[in-house]
Amino acid sequence: MKKKINVFLINGPNLNLLGSREPHIYGNNTLPDLIKNLIKKSEKLNISLSHIQSNAEHVLIEKIHAAKENNIDYIIINPAAFTHSSIAIRDALIAVSIPFIEVHISNIYNRENFRSHSWFSDVSEGVITGLGLEGYYWALKTISKRCKI
Repeated sequence: MKKKINVFLINGPNLNLLGSREPHIYGNNTLPDLIKNLIKKSEKLNISLSHIQSNAEHVLIEKIHAAKENNIDYIIINPAAFTHSSIAIRDALIAVSIPFIEVHISNIYNRENFRSHSWFSDVSEGVITGLGLEGYYWALKTISKRCKI
């Protein structure tokens, strides 16, 4: 049996409010619903998925630092509002040298002007934006394909 791919999913600020926050943008599914669905899909892709959501930048940075010691092969990150402001999270991702895919539920380029700049995109393996919650699934599928030997 092949070794499972260890993927760490990071969700940033306010994503704990999925399902109730601006459902016309983010939909009606809750974060627990999303995670439950992604874990089921990851099992079919031979992926072991762990997850964190935090509204605190320092918590996310500490978890990114620990990812190397936890043998994480790939990161999926939805930095949410930190996309446009956190050079510290960017630096943490660069420091651990774990490939990552940036995911956004909404199309950040089709919203307020300040949302159109990401501090992560240029150092990520790829960006998925505007595909709703399906963007997370496409990130998992991409990782599965890229990690096959």
